This record gives sequence, C-alpha cells and structure tokens, in this order.
Amino acid sequence: MTSSHDHIHSSDSHDVDDAQRWKHDGVRVIPGNQLDPNVPSTPGMDRKAAINFARVGAQKLWAGTVTIRPDAKTGAHHHGHLESIIYVVKGKARMRWGEHLQFTAEANRGDFIFIPPYVPHQEINASRDEVLECVLVRSDGEAVAINLDIEPVEKPETVLWVDPVHRDPAHIK
Repeated sequence: MTSSHDHIHSSDSHDVDDAQRWKHDGVRVIPGNQLDPNVPSTPGMDRKAAINFARVGAQKLWAGTVTIRPDAKTGAHHHGHLESIIYVVKGKARMRWGEHLQFTAEANRGDFIFIPPYVPHQEINASRDEVLECVLVRSDGEAVAINLDIEPVEKPETVLWVDPVHRDPAHIK
C-alpha cells in the first residue's frame, strides 16, 4: 500500500520532470534579428528561416521572412509538395503563376496569399521605391524551393480573388 507521503513525493518528482521537459521542449521565441539566412532561395530575394526542423524541431511547419528589393522579382520556382502562405507585412506584392507565368494578382499590406503544391510562381515587388517584406509559412519543417527555367508570357492575365463568398466584381450582375 502506498502512503500519502510516497504519493506526494512521486507526484513531485513527476512535476519536476514535466517542468524540465516543458522548459526545453515547450514554447520557443525566435528573435527577429536571429533568423537563419542559410535556406534555399531564388534570385532577387532575401529569405530567412525562423521556424524549421533544424532550429526548433518543427515537424509540420516552416516559417520565415522574405525581403524583395524595390522593382525586383524572384526567379520562377515552386515548393514541391508543400502548401505555402505569404503574408504581406510591407509593400505591394505581385504574383505570377502558371506553366508560363500567364496569370497575375496583386496583394497589399495585410493581405494573405495561398500557393498550392507544385504551382510554378514568381514573387514580384510591384513598387519601384519601397521594399516588399513578407512572412512565409510552409506545410513542412524543411524548406523546399525548386528553381524553374520558364519562358513567361509577355502580358499575363489578371485574376481576381474569387471564392464562394467573394465573387469577381466583373461577374456580379
């Protein structure tokens, strides 16, 4: 039979083990000035990792930042099997996508961009004088960036965001 003293002692020991585990395997804060620049990138951008497997043990997410200088653009690329989200912190982003980058859309500060797996795309800073700063999130703990050699169409087709709730204004009657 276990006495109450033994039970409390056992519980205390368990609490100490949990505390140590949570201390080292719990929440992590990654200072913005300590991001890792050693990640796959494309020409025209400065990408840095904040959250990934190597830095914090993330199994299902990669997060970081990208800065694109004024009037610059990345090369065409895709991120393999990963889903990607871009959040525009500062500036105006222009995205081109498709087999020949034949589609385009723009996003402003505060907008989110979703990129499905394997979609060829290109990020463009739509401003001639303001830096484009974004936060990136991907659906795996490792970054994947596969550069592509694509001949883009000269004039891409503008695509407005359309979903069951937000309809293209051109088609509202």
